Amino acid sequence: MGKTLVVVESPAKAKTIEKFLGKNYTVKASMGHLRDLPKSQFGIDIDNDFTPKYINIRGKGELIKSLKDAAKAADKVYLASDPDREGEAIAWHLAHILNIDTDQSCRIVFNEITKPAIQNAVKNPRPINLDRVDAQQARRLLDRIVGYQLSPLLWRKVRKGLSAGRVQSVAVKMICDREKEIQAFTPEEYWTITAKLREKPKAVLFDAQLISVDGKKITLSNEQQTDIVKGELERSDFIVADVKRRERRRNPAPPFITSSLQQDASRKLGFTSRKTMMVAQQLYEGLEIGKTGPVGLITYMRTDSTRVAESAQQDAREYIVGKFGTEYMPEKPPVYSSKKSQDAHEAIRPTSIEFTPASLANHLSREQLKLYTLIWERFIASQMSPAIYDTRTAEITTGRYGLRATGSQLKFAGFMAVYIEGKDEEENDKDISLPELTAGQSLKLHKIQPAQHFTEPPPRYTEASLVKTLEEKGIGRPSTYAPIVETIIDRGYVVRVEKKFQPTELGILVVDLLKEYFKTIVDVEFTAAMEDQLDEIADGKASKVELLKGFYDPFATTLAYADEQIGHVEIPVEVSDVQCENCGRYMVVKQGRYGKFLACPGFPECRNTKPILKDTGIGCPKCTGNIVERRTKRGKAFYGCQNYPTCDFVTWDTPIQDKCQTCGSLQLRHPYKNGSSIIYCENVLCPTRENSPINKELKKKDKKETTKEDAAKKKKRNKKQS
Repeated sequence: MGKTLVVVESPAKAKTIEKFLGKNYTVKASMGHLRDLPKSQFGIDIDNDFTPKYINIRGKGELIKSLKDAAKAADKVYLASDPDREGEAIAWHLAHILNIDTDQSCRIVFNEITKPAIQNAVKNPRPINLDRVDAQQARRLLDRIVGYQLSPLLWRKVRKGLSAGRVQSVAVKMICDREKEIQAFTPEEYWTITAKLREKPKAVLFDAQLISVDGKKITLSNEQQTDIVKGELERSDFIVADVKRRERRRNPAPPFITSSLQQDASRKLGFTSRKTMMVAQQLYEGLEIGKTGPVGLITYMRTDSTRVAESAQQDAREYIVGKFGTEYMPEKPPVYSSKKSQDAHEAIRPTSIEFTPASLANHLSREQLKLYTLIWERFIASQMSPAIYDTRTAEITTGRYGLRATGSQLKFAGFMAVYIEGKDEEENDKDISLPELTAGQSLKLHKIQPAQHFTEPPPRYTEASLVKTLEEKGIGRPSTYAPIVETIIDRGYVVRVEKKFQPTELGILVVDLLKEYFKTIVDVEFTAAMEDQLDEIADGKASKVELLKGFYDPFATTLAYADEQIGHVEIPVEVSDVQCENCGRYMVVKQGRYGKFLACPGFPECRNTKPILKDTGIGCPKCTGNIVERRTKRGKAFYGCQNYPTCDFVTWDTPIQDKCQTCGSLQLRHPYKNGSSIIYCENVLCPTRENSPINKELKKKDKKETTKEDAAKKKKRNKKQS
């Protein structure tokens, strides 16, 4: 048997695959794309059916020569880039570079990097799918047209360095629109009434909510109305009118797709989309697992399909029965429907159930183990039986009014024994106790509790909710969510404030400009329809050239009109009351990647900058100054004394106004990743600190910071020695 060359995208993947194929195979990495459109030119021949001008990427010459030499020395070449459109395009470019006929069976694909999957792929090569290549090229050319023709307009009219993207602009518009909704929102007052009831004196209390008056839904809009109703309820007798019992099932969430993985990793682990995909790539490409050697731990992580291989389902069912019992395994393996399924991928799952998170704890980094555990638990849970709740609802009457008391008790945990899906809003499935009530039963009133509320504006997007909305609206595809988020932050169009996106003045200005002159570019429905057309090209049902022509002709007309109509747009400058100590000018507020800062308007002659200090109004425990909020170079908030460096008080935790009731010292709020927090006294000698869980938490944090410092010092020392 002659030598066979297999070309993959990354060295990690090459190392893992070479182990499975044996001595007759050579596996090399292309390091992603080797050809692309030129950076210095538009690179598209509009008049010649939008023909792209591809060139070899600068700096890849030696790699290309190495691959060509290896291809000449091999009897056969297989192109094994990723199993999506981008991977298909990389294979197509490689075929041109290596002089391989694209009609030959030169393309192999696999959804996981395991021995059976790789060996099966080698046995079933196919030609390059040119429809998928066309779909990828159409996306690339559309983005190039918008980026290289609209961005220069923004440079000329607003300022240099700006960019507009076909998909990123829609994401910024969504964030700007949400901000405008929040600013325009007017809170409305409303009241609720809860009756604290019991069956008899000294029995367990339970809550009943007031829901109706004279058989109609009740609405209380002010305190006066509420007080009248409260008075009537306090003088009334409470009778159980009806009690209903039922069983409620909660089904497990499907196994992860790209968007849901990014959402849950954001909610549960605090990972950004970029970090999630980077770590997932490592798990997919293969890691050293003791004597087993390098092995891919998860299936391909860019997917919008919830399909699961029958063999993987069977393995999961055997594990579930062995670990939990037959009652935790449904009669038939569950099937989850997908809205769309590009290239019929599988869902993201572990490649082997035998690789439990516990068995890999000594082989993975902390971040790798966290993400792998999330994927493993979600997949196992998705194959388990539903959770079952016993619920009871009691309808209670008192005069003209109707109240309702509900109780819910988890009867069977099912999939919840392994995993519960993360939510942006508070989880409602909690046990609520309700005594065994019977119709006609008289109840004792303990207390009437009125509560004032105000309607709230829609929340700002978090990274998880933005990705979820992009997916729901059909904006972008699995491979684009992380780059979208990264780009809009890098360009300074949005900032993260307390993990939520807020548009900058620049972002609002650019979006308003695009909305006025380029409505289709920032139109959600238009962008989603464009994604559908790209899918049709991939399926061989539409023409790449027709799509590009249909987009470009009206775009070019609008571009010329906008260039004539738009004058120079001035970005509003916010002048502060802080004088530059170098030249005396009043400093202005600028927006950077990590938030606002003060800069001298005399740039470039004067390059003085300084952080904006936010006064908390809380006194420093070490001196007479106040504590101010500061930010690290990467934008993370921390708190320190305004008299720094004279006073060295500093903390990551948020100071609060209330003093410690035991010793009168400053109190701090320490947040946890799950959204909860703990308030503790800053005074380490305070008796409240003795058994507080914060001591353990802070010791752990100090140890981590010390380890980081030591590692940095060691790295610096080694660098000096070398």
